[in-house]
Amino acid sequence: MSSNLAAAVSIDDMAARAHMSRAVFHRKFKQATTMSPIQFVKSMRLNTAAMKIAGGITVNEAAQYVGYVSPSQFSREFKRMYGQSPRQWSDAQKIPMGLA
Repeated sequence: MSSNLAAAVSIDDMAARAHMSRAVFHRKFKQATTMSPIQFVKSMRLNTAAMKIAGGITVNEAAQYVGYVSPSQFSREFKRMYGQSPRQWSDAQKIPMGLA
């Protein structure tokens, strides 16, 4: 999953790879991670995007890199996770000139 975050992910595919039914996979995954598989993938995508933004790429490039098609959906989910918009988060990562 982590090597191709932009790819569509389905619980059925993940369950099949783990040789489990969908229900068993979902339950065991949530027991192990405290998140549903979809929440976990979303978290991985947003964390990767945040690191890319901190590394200097634009918010839109980061969103596309991790598979978001809708900038507004990316922004909404990023804000829900980080408590600020991707743009605000990006600005907060920049070191002021006098401190560098």
